[in-house]
Amino acid sequence: MIKRWIILLLAVQAGAALALAAGLYQLWRPAWQAPLNAPLTALAYVGIGLAAVLLVRVALSVNNFLLSSRAGKGDPTPAAHALNPASAASLFLHEFSSSMLTSTYYMLRPLGMQLQPQARGLPVLLIHGYACNSGYWRPLSAQLARAGISHYGIDLEPPGASIDAYAPQVQAAIERLCAATGSKQVIIVGHSMGGLVARAWLRRYGAAAVARVITLGTPHHGTALAHFGPGGNAVQMRYRSEWLAALAASEANLQRSLFSSIYSVHDNIVAPQDSSALPGARNLVFGAIGHVALGRHPVILRCALDEIASVARL
Repeated sequence: MIKRWIILLLAVQAGAALALAAGLYQLWRPAWQAPLNAPLTALAYVGIGLAAVLLVRVALSVNNFLLSSRAGKGDPTPAAHALNPASAASLFLHEFSSSMLTSTYYMLRPLGMQLQPQARGLPVLLIHGYACNSGYWRPLSAQLARAGISHYGIDLEPPGASIDAYAPQVQAAIERLCAATGSKQVIIVGHSMGGLVARAWLRRYGAAAVARVITLGTPHHGTALAHFGPGGNAVQMRYRSEWLAALAASEANLQRSLFSSIYSVHDNIVAPQDSSALPGARNLVFGAIGHVALGRHPVILRCALDEIASVARL
């Protein structure tokens, strides 16, 4: 379903760019223009239209950073993660490029089952976040394939459902992955809402089939920006929501010890950013990395692979 939405969104953006280009061409075309120059002029206006659409995407990305900043950063940012102008620019550019790639190229190519010949280690189940699909995991999938690790990217449906409604889908995916690989357990890696889906699955099905849960930028205590998102899952992800409080109350310390929470103190979607710190878990904190970029940043990919490699196969 998300793939169809992405195609529709791209078509709308392309249509808006062409409509703007046509309007500019009719408005500004010189009356004396030679016929041979007309195609070049039209092409230039198409470029202007595409640039205008791109600027709208830039404005949306800037707005996310502003909203997360206004929502508060929780605990003070450690001095080791303080931003200078160069690192702030790098943060924004990497997050913007990650958002563009994810919402176009990656999510147009859902992942599915990726079995490796002579696989090493436990298989990995990849759970995407809010308003995404398994295509989000393309960069990590390439790294897992090079490491010889079988993995499966699940597509959660429908996009706006309750987080609890995804738990049976996760269970079915784990059973399928174990059957395909002959493994008794899997490692779960979840981005953003995907980490909460993993916790909801644990509450319902228990921990027997999972050896480790690795979350990337998961709002374990919610995020203020969830107030702007549609769907029952967005309501559940609001900062300190009743659903999150009930989830936390249901968890034993043993379950929390299964978790590695990887997050950035400069996350532009999770606000406050220390909402990703999960008591009882192994918390791995980074800086100068945005929310979407967590799935393709080389430092985060290396950290996730290290966490996966640390788990012995049963």
